[in-house]
Amino acid sequence: MRKRQFVGAKSVNLVADEAGPEDGAPILLLHGGGQTRKSWKNVVGRLAEEGYLVIAPDARGHGESDWAPDANYSLDALAGDVRAILETLPAKAALVGASLGGVTALSLLGEEDAPDARALVLVDTAPKVDMEGAKKITAFMGANAEGFGSVEEAADAVAAYNPNRPRPKDVSGLRRNLREVDGRLYWHWDPAFMGTKRVQVGVSRPRLESAAKRLTIPTLLVRGALSDLVGDEEVEHFRSLMPRASFVDVAGAGHMVAGDHNDAFSDAILSFLLQVDHRA
Repeated sequence: MRKRQFVGAKSVNLVADEAGPEDGAPILLLHGGGQTRKSWKNVVGRLAEEGYLVIAPDARGHGESDWAPDANYSLDALAGDVRAILETLPAKAALVGASLGGVTALSLLGEEDAPDARALVLVDTAPKVDMEGAKKITAFMGANAEGFGSVEEAADAVAAYNPNRPRPKDVSGLRRNLREVDGRLYWHWDPAFMGTKRVQVGVSRPRLESAAKRLTIPTLLVRGALSDLVGDEEVEHFRSLMPRASFVDVAGAGHMVAGDHNDAFSDAILSFLLQVDHRA
């Protein structure tokens, strides 16, 4: 695993993990809101083993990347960062975006002046989502503004939010998603990310629908079967916009598909990408 830096929109510095041969076909992994690039840890290794050049950046305001100096976490700003990364790559990339990362990728690749890409994988997100599920995610991210006294407290909060995933006996791995300030632990993202200049799902829907209709590259939607964000109605709506897109349901997984069932998730996206690249 190699650490790499990119310069995003408005000179925001972005930190990424990179693996695989430098001349491999690029795959860009975009994590969800409130996560970091480490959420792709196991996926990166699996794809790199297949000879892909895998790049997993921390989004602006997350992990080790810069916080936006103007607190701009809008869809335009996030998409601008992704565009800047794509412009540095030696070949057309496949984009894999989870939740907010998927929304960002879809909006960018569906623009009239979209950068070239060879495929798109949306992970538990679509132009239309269940608004009650979206509110649940927003409530989780907005909670615990006072931080946590220990990693165990943070793990309790995650377990309460996602009761379908067994709480691990060893929660030390959660530490990489936390930062320490004056003896308290806070999620590793800028609190301003939840401010006024942020992505609002309902408001973004028309833009995402237009983007989906415009897309012509191979696209896969991967849903967690237990998702409270993308239900059957949302899947059918997506299929009406992109009838040629592929769809995979990951049994037993919720919104955090890769974290809930990493092997099944990796199998699904790898099978799709190998077909796209005529390597199956």
